[in-house]
Amino acid sequence: MITETLARIRPADVAAAQTAQAGLDAKTKPRGSLGRIEELARRIAAIRGTPTPGRLAAAVVVAAADHGVAGEGVSAYPQEVTRQMLANFESGGAAVCVLARAAGASLHVVDAGVGHPTANIVLGPAMSRADAEEHVTRGIALAGELARDGAGIVALGEMGIANTTSAAALSAALLPADAALVCGRGTGLDDAGLARKIDVVRRALAVNIVDPADPLLVLAALGGFEIALLCGVALGAAEERLVVLLDGFITGAAALVAARLAPETVDFMVAAHVSPEPGHRLVLDDLGLDPLLDLGLRLGEGSGAALALPLLHASLAVLEDMATFDSAGVTDACR
Repeated sequence: MITETLARIRPADVAAAQTAQAGLDAKTKPRGSLGRIEELARRIAAIRGTPTPGRLAAAVVVAAADHGVAGEGVSAYPQEVTRQMLANFESGGAAVCVLARAAGASLHVVDAGVGHPTANIVLGPAMSRADAEEHVTRGIALAGELARDGAGIVALGEMGIANTTSAAALSAALLPADAALVCGRGTGLDDAGLARKIDVVRRALAVNIVDPADPLLVLAALGGFEIALLCGVALGAAEERLVVLLDGFITGAAALVAARLAPETVDFMVAAHVSPEPGHRLVLDDLGLDPLLDLGLRLGEGSGAALALPLLHASLAVLEDMATFDSAGVTDACR
């Protein structure tokens, strides 16, 4: 399925974006005066392949998994928190549950490996290549299901104690970048914890000698089950011409793998926000994505993506509902 999906991903429709901009220029406002809202409308039109995409239903996908590298003390929280938070998602009490409801989005929580952690990346590969391919394939299938259910926007979120360490290792290998440049404090590490995390990433990169030209191998060696699944969702969403709304650093790392597998996938991505994790900015710069928000968010879960959803909905509402100079009988300054 992966090979077939990669072959079916095509670039976004530039002509649709241009026509959408012409429509925006005819609205009762100075040209370009809605700034990045207009940029969003153009991007969504290009993704959907039509200058009039209409209102789009949104789905938030939160993939959860455990990581063997948690045993290296790289998180301020114990590993059992992953399972506890999974239950919190299912009961509707987590931040992303609240924010998804507020944005009118459906929430889909996926157990990608809770209680069955990857191997410790300082000792060897996190998973086999076959396991990586299985989870990517699972994500592709999920994107297809969401498209058939009517979603036009898929927001990516995650949960997994120690997964910022895996994301840092992946980013360091694929960018490439030194471990110190991609490692942050995650959910609240102190200085000693941060130094330990940097050392763990360096050890993981030394043990797992990978070729960045083989992104699936890098994913298998250094990633996590939830990162692999979200990589698949991004690929499958691009195949289905869905908007892929990225959350923070971990979803950025999944997007980076997807982009290395199929560069056209980036055409379908929108960066919801930039987090304080230093590696996140580097990943977004590599992908050429300018984040919509900078609110100091470092929660994960898809919370930043859910917060950005109203901006996407607003851009589509302007494109669909705002009056034109002709329809409102307003004189256009350019005439």
